Amino acid sequence: MAERTTPGFLVEVDEATLKRERAKARELRASPWWKRKRAAGVCHWCGREVGAAALTMDHVVPLVRGGRSTKGNVVPACKPCNDEKKYSLPTEWTPPGR
Repeated sequence: MAERTTPGFLVEVDEATLKRERAKARELRASPWWKRKRAAGVCHWCGREVGAAALTMDHVVPLVRGGRSTKGNVVPACKPCNDEKKYSLPTEWTPPGR
């Protein structure tokens, strides 16, 4: 699939902020909250049942676009959806099958 260029917003995010937010994401992944969130094994984006172990943590607003590692900004996503969405916002990307 070809890269898409989107006119959305771009926020300057420094390396220290990215490092801090990635550390917060690691903490969230180890939390009981995240384990419950992914327990159903269903991808937030495409709705497929892939099993809890196959789900990754996706930032709805990506870190490089100014998003944060908070409970309100992360969702369980299958690897194909997470890889395809990359740094897009939900309004710039359509999940497969939706």
